[in-house]
Amino acid sequence: MVQINERGVNVAVLGATGQVGMVMRRVLDERDFPVKDLRFLASAHSAGQVLNWRGHDITVEDVATADLNGIDIAIFSAGGGTSKQWAPKFAEAGAYVIDNSSQWRMHDDVPLVVAEVNPDDLDEIPSGIVSNPNCTTMAIMPVLKPLSDAFGLKRLIVSSYQAVSGAGRAGVEQLMNEAKAAVEQGADKLVFGGDAIDFPEPTKVARTIAFNEVPFIGDIVDDGSEETDEEQKLRNESRKILHLPDLKASCTCVRVGVFTSHGMSVNAEFEQDVTPEQAREVLEKADAVELVDIPTAQLAAGKTPSFVGRIRQDQAVDGNKGLAFFVTNDNLRKGAALNAVELAEIVANKHFADQL
Repeated sequence: MVQINERGVNVAVLGATGQVGMVMRRVLDERDFPVKDLRFLASAHSAGQVLNWRGHDITVEDVATADLNGIDIAIFSAGGGTSKQWAPKFAEAGAYVIDNSSQWRMHDDVPLVVAEVNPDDLDEIPSGIVSNPNCTTMAIMPVLKPLSDAFGLKRLIVSSYQAVSGAGRAGVEQLMNEAKAAVEQGADKLVFGGDAIDFPEPTKVARTIAFNEVPFIGDIVDDGSEETDEEQKLRNESRKILHLPDLKASCTCVRVGVFTSHGMSVNAEFEQDVTPEQAREVLEKADAVELVDIPTAQLAAGKTPSFVGRIRQDQAVDGNKGLAFFVTNDNLRKGAALNAVELAEIVANKHFADQL
């Protein structure tokens, strides 16, 4: 543990050496998080690395042998299995855990929170664990919440266009290797045949992802629906965050050959009439939302807001009760790291105010 300031909260980051952990470290710095003591933890494989944070060299600890006492807030980005094993132990040692995995999201005693949408759900944290939503859910919540409050959200149809960074470093490397192979062999050959390029065997995404779209993310769930768990996360997490347990939602999740930033095509049906102009008026005042004409992945990469555009009347819904629009958001920044740090800020202000 390295002391950064005389006052503040004692913070630990588990998974500090990973792709999202790297962004978390940067966001903690950018937002001037009230850190008193800071620790970085990871698996034995990564332990011993030295990471610099604000001029302080911090040695990464092996979580399996680390002393968990004295931690106020622990931010996890180390996968569901790791979280299942270690989140209760950190909580038992006295820490509030902000978890980035899907392990705890649907547990009744674990708040599932988007900072701008339902921060009051952090007033009580019965298990000591708080869940960060899936990155696709995260992107559309700041857009859907104010629209739902104003017009009464009734039904959703969402198709996602998810970047390879959502599959971790292995997804990024697969796209890089495949794109390089295509360019070297003459990528324009793909105009005439999908098998015109000799691509490397897929290593992370289920099929070739370069210059392609793959409508399969996660695993098929064992309930006869033929949905993937990624698709069910989007529906079930939306219901929990918006406090709409009966929300009707149909989701299709697609991996695309983009490095960072997820896109979502949204068709939303409401209880009340709503025009695109009324929706824009509501969204102009919404936190973490930016209206644009054409929201793209490159526009969103490296930025915080959910960019929303192409807002128009849904022609498949009777009357004026439906909207169609498109949302993009940086899945590594807001979709994982930033929201986790924002939740840690809310927890610090609600539960450690006397230390700040």
